[in-house]
Amino acid sequence: MPEQTFKKHYQNILDYPGFRKDGRGSAPFLPMSRKEMTALGWDFCDIILVSGDAYVDHPSFCTAIIGRYLEAFGFRVGVIAQPDWKSRDAFMILGRPRLFFGVTAGNMDSMINHYTAERRIRSDDAYTPGNVAGKRPDRATVVYTQRIKEAYKGIPVVLGGIEASLRRFAHYDYWSDTVKNSVLPDSKADILVYGNGERPIIEIAWRLSQGEDIKSLTDIRGTAVMLGELPPGFTGIDARKPEAGIPIPPRKNPYCDLCSRNDRAQTAPAQSQTSSQPASPTSSQNPSPSLSLASSPDPTAAPAQSPAVSSHSAASSENVSSSASSSAASSAASAASPAASSVHAPAPDAIPEKYVLMPSAEEVKKDRLSYAQAAHLMLLETNPYCARCLAQAHGSRYVWVNPPSFPLTTPEYDAVYELPFRRVPHPAYKGERIPAYDMIKESVSIMRGCFGGCSFCSITAHEGKIIQSRSEDSVVHEVTEVKDKTPGFKGVLSDLGGPSANMYRLGCSDPRAQASCRRPSCLYPEPCRKLNTDHSSLIELYRRIRSLPFIRRVFIASGVRIDLALRDPEYIRELVTHHVGGLLKIAPEHTEPEVLSRMLKPAISGYDEFKKLFDRYSAEAGKKQYLIPYFMSSHPGSDLKSMIRLALWLKKRGFELDQVQNYIPTPMAGAAAMYYTGMNPYERIKSGDNSEVFVAKGDIARKRQKAILRYHDPANFAVIREALRELGMEYLIGTGPDALVPPPGAGDRNSASRPRYGFEREERGRREDTGRNNARNNDRMKNLGRSAGAGFGDSRGNSRGNDRRPSGKMPHPDSRNGASGKHKNRNKDR
Repeated sequence: MPEQTFKKHYQNILDYPGFRKDGRGSAPFLPMSRKEMTALGWDFCDIILVSGDAYVDHPSFCTAIIGRYLEAFGFRVGVIAQPDWKSRDAFMILGRPRLFFGVTAGNMDSMINHYTAERRIRSDDAYTPGNVAGKRPDRATVVYTQRIKEAYKGIPVVLGGIEASLRRFAHYDYWSDTVKNSVLPDSKADILVYGNGERPIIEIAWRLSQGEDIKSLTDIRGTAVMLGELPPGFTGIDARKPEAGIPIPPRKNPYCDLCSRNDRAQTAPAQSQTSSQPASPTSSQNPSPSLSLASSPDPTAAPAQSPAVSSHSAASSENVSSSASSSAASSAASAASPAASSVHAPAPDAIPEKYVLMPSAEEVKKDRLSYAQAAHLMLLETNPYCARCLAQAHGSRYVWVNPPSFPLTTPEYDAVYELPFRRVPHPAYKGERIPAYDMIKESVSIMRGCFGGCSFCSITAHEGKIIQSRSEDSVVHEVTEVKDKTPGFKGVLSDLGGPSANMYRLGCSDPRAQASCRRPSCLYPEPCRKLNTDHSSLIELYRRIRSLPFIRRVFIASGVRIDLALRDPEYIRELVTHHVGGLLKIAPEHTEPEVLSRMLKPAISGYDEFKKLFDRYSAEAGKKQYLIPYFMSSHPGSDLKSMIRLALWLKKRGFELDQVQNYIPTPMAGAAAMYYTGMNPYERIKSGDNSEVFVAKGDIARKRQKAILRYHDPANFAVIREALRELGMEYLIGTGPDALVPPPGAGDRNSASRPRYGFEREERGRREDTGRNNARNNDRMKNLGRSAGAGFGDSRGNSRGNDRRPSGKMPHPDSRNGASGKHKNRNKDR
């Protein structure tokens, strides 16, 4: 191709030029074989994506969304799905790509895909044709990369997906009970994309296509790379110890001209004029752009990015050892300061010239205090508008993690989801059933991100807490696509949602506060006073979708954040009246304050408030509908007494749960740091005494907590009696109404006659009358959440730290991760 001048760091992803003028059309499916390449007239691929999932050409699957996205710019993209990792030959079937291999473990972390909370091997894999297990290796990201490097010496490899995203630092690995290195040095990959991947992946592809060396791509937001030395031009803070950070003097900045302070100073005045509105991803009402990403719409037509503080702001210079809560307080104070008044939208490349030096991989492996300090630092640096670079030594080299990429604007988000997806699995599978696809084929993702900040969930570390929302027109367009392209569609949508059901177009109402906020949650301990909680946009979207002539019903299966819904009772009325299929699943997770405070979840009183409104609006609609609460055992902070009190709460209300979850520590989640260290990373870590967090470790302790959660199961009676005797609570053993379990020899109760799904006892009689009619809707609700591909750094499929699968033992693709997967992996423990 003839040489051409190009710039880096386009602010709008729609502005990147087309790579190949003769390759703008879309393939029927991204090719998986040489035969398909020949039919397309290709001699080679520019990019090959390797995935641990089957290839389903649907926007809920990360391989499809990134492949179609890159294809829209003229790149030739091939797919190698679930290759045989025992040999390099399977990675050579499409030849050597011209630019790079992209590697992802898939929509789920491979370890959660393979193992239960008790570390037992699963017998199925919903992302594989035929639901067959064993089609991907453990730690697939590392294994795939090693095979690719064996096959093609010197080929660039770009990592992405939930597995790589949450392993970008040294991390605790629950399955081996050890701290492992970042996935980058272990895999020998060249660059890692974390979080939503659209911005970084097109920057990588475009710059490699223009002849840049992969080793020079160290200045891209949302990426991590390995460096031989800390880069010059950056002011560092040595935060390896919990004491006050020690400044590290900068050297000259070698990065591109666009990264210079002078250029940013020149662009700041014009951009600052657009920063008076709240964050654009949640506030834009602009129509969707053309489906072709080749066109570059008028930059003034797109909403401005959410503002970020200037390089001289208080947030950028605040001490990294401060706690998340004190950081939030300082953010409010800085809003009135002269520094805060210089808030402006960032330059497209704006990587702050500041970094934080974290405890090294070697330190966090041998010292739990250092691990807790590293986790504390990671939790502080998740806001793209004030996050600094993070550096962690691994031997003589450094893992260098750039700040998160900026959220997509609504027009950008729309354009990605309006790409020409076929919405069915690749024909190579010959119609064989892929359970994960069956779950989401009739659902639509309307948003990304979650500002709930639950400690057991990795969404904040993966996607961030800033909500990105699609336009109504774009959602309607996809619903029409569902009708036209989904085999057997009968007018029923299984979900309109995302990581949470009810955060569409919500977010911070104060741009300056958002620009410097380091709070891990906008909802805990109480919703932030600056949080917009008006659900009217979501209500209008629901009504518009219901009004479509080909739509019969619309269900909401993503998890409802009840503390947020309580701020807008009209939303609860709309949801209960039109979008509940008999059962609504919600996740209070626990009842006891000492546990909820570690989860960053609201008090259980919110459940009672929500239930009153739910029952009231159900009665007004003339419907019999029921809440199904989810609870978690073995979470940090939960001891036997906490679980006994939770079981008594359940018994008092007549709940007897079939689906329960035993906590799994997932990398980069705050609760995982609690589990490993016994310290709370949401508090300031000190060299002396730190508050201790109780952790149930070991198979026996964890199984006991899970048994208590299912207090009604005769198989658990002996275990619960033993726990009650240990606690001196024998008075709960008996046959009276206040007893938790019967005495030995009292005889097993007939559990077959008891309510299976947690309905309250006075409602048992209605099961025979309505059970058959509600069966289909109950199955839908079991999915609780939906898959929404979030790009190369996707999936909320297993981002929540649990092991709760829907009935039928099918992992939910959304995290979703995932996810996460709240985009959740609500999995039934086996």
